[in-house]
Amino acid sequence: MATVTRRASMTFYSEAADHYSHRVRFVLAEKGVSVDVVSVSAGNRPADLADLNPYNELPVLVDRDLSLYETKVMMEYLDERFPHPPLLPIYPVARAQARLLAYRIEKDWCSQVDAILSGKLKDAALQKAQKTLRDSLITVAPIFNEMPFFMSEEFSLLDCMLAPILWRLPAMGIELPERSCKGMVRYMGQIFHRDGFLASLTDVERDMRRG
Repeated sequence: MATVTRRASMTFYSEAADHYSHRVRFVLAEKGVSVDVVSVSAGNRPADLADLNPYNELPVLVDRDLSLYETKVMMEYLDERFPHPPLLPIYPVARAQARLLAYRIEKDWCSQVDAILSGKLKDAALQKAQKTLRDSLITVAPIFNEMPFFMSEEFSLLDCMLAPILWRLPAMGIELPERSCKGMVRYMGQIFHRDGFLASLTDVERDMRRG
């Protein structure tokens, strides 16, 4: 991920293939934040990770003396710390609605993504999870015929959560029917060509769409 030349005060410990890490990298790129992105895998975790995160998990965002280890908290913190461009609604009701949608993305879609990508599901369970996720995405696809972004006229944190999931559909063995998902397919093309999204991709993630 591209960074400016001056030394960053912020460090992001990230997993190259993890969609939770990806969503935060997307926000960082959209905000143009100067950040040191440290790619971490199971075999090279920093010794002080447990000090930064009591759960000893990734990702972790460190800003001077502050250490954050929940991605929705990270994204909202970044949106408040770097308010331009804003990625959450200004008004309390709209902001609460966006947070509820973020909760539903986590509950309905991320749980299926995690199960599919874990590599632990047997054939029947894997096919069920793939079908559940595919059917759920098809159900919401008409939204993109009405709005350019996910449930919004403006790009938001919700798009930063959704785009990494949609990017991983081929890796999960999921193909959306183009005829009934035209708006969503158009949305994916639009999001995947954003400068911020392109800057957020790791080499591992780029390989997910090759071949």
